[in-house]
Amino acid sequence: MADPNFKPSPHTPIAREALDQIFFNARTHNKWQNKPVPQSLLRQLADVLKMGPTSANTSPARFLFLESRAAKERLSPFMSEGNRAKTAAAPVTAIVAYDTEFYEKLPKLFPHADARSWFVGKPEHIQETAFRNSSLQGGYFIIAARALGLDTGPMSGFDQAGVNKEFFPEGKVKVNFICNLGYGDPEGVMPRSPRFTFEEFCTIL
Repeated sequence: MADPNFKPSPHTPIAREALDQIFFNARTHNKWQNKPVPQSLLRQLADVLKMGPTSANTSPARFLFLESRAAKERLSPFMSEGNRAKTAAAPVTAIVAYDTEFYEKLPKLFPHADARSWFVGKPEHIQETAFRNSSLQGGYFIIAARALGLDTGPMSGFDQAGVNKEFFPEGKVKVNFICNLGYGDPEGVMPRSPRFTFEEFCTIL
């Protein structure tokens, strides 16, 4: 059945200024201003990123926002040495994780088919779908944060087993990556690393 609220996209490219904010001028931040991120902005961020597509609307990503000192102290022992101090200093640290039982929500999220049955009893399919689509949602998270005026510092240097045991002891949710969030201090930005030319990483057939 067609969605009565659906409005077709105008298919108009966004302004260069928006692309600059999201991609060309945006950087990964390592130092942070002492400026809090309102919880209302975190809610707005979630409302934006959840609109990005996932296969069969599985939406497996789960976001745990750490803003208190106590929560950061729980995470600190599991961060690599190079990531520990900047994580402690960030106004918010997001643990981007995925729910390995995401398919239990499919009767709500994908009601026009029995999508739950596509996954039950198929652990490899579950893991692949959860990790791939939570990674997509993690990308949407970064883009949405930048679009809303926030800076990000995504990281993969951490003890995965330790984070899972500390924050997701029930075992069904698992960490994908960790991302600091707030208002970056430009003094901590490293020089822009080189990027490929089109021919070095793209092929047209």
